[in-house]
Amino acid sequence: MALFKDGRFTPDPWRRADGIADLPPEGYVIMTVESWRHLDTLSNRRNVAFGLLLEPSQPVETIAEDLPYLALVALQFPKFTDGRGFSQARQIRERYGFTGELRATGEVLFDQLQFMARCGFDAFEITDPVTIKLLEEGRSPITMHHYYQPGDAPEAAAGVSPWRRQPLRKT
Repeated sequence: MALFKDGRFTPDPWRRADGIADLPPEGYVIMTVESWRHLDTLSNRRNVAFGLLLEPSQPVETIAEDLPYLALVALQFPKFTDGRGFSQARQIRERYGFTGELRATGEVLFDQLQFMARCGFDAFEITDPVTIKLLEEGRSPITMHHYYQPGDAPEAAAGVSPWRRQPLRKT
């Protein structure tokens, strides 16, 4: 797995913890929602930054009250055809105002990256070899300036071609 963040591949400081017994005394830990619920965060916080892995079937509302205590939320994409993570990302950013790292994990493909970024993702765990190769070659769809999907930011119309949407330029 490769972590793509800030336009480049970077080492991942986060590790997965399956349960409370796996918690290190310090560092960055991603837990499942179930494990998080069993954790007494005040006594076990130590020097640990916590992140949660949210499955597509788990409503964002189940973690809404926990978001202020989290540094990262990872949203699972079990298949490239499962788009629930896009909606979850928008809810986490827009409805709940989460400002920490929002990570896409699972089956993350090159042609999804631009829309994922426009939905609020800022980090991507990538296992697909073709996507890794394209990003290593410097082909990043995240930096493109034309979109074919509507997004959350204001957009300038580009004639009658909906696939040529552009972000509004600040004047």
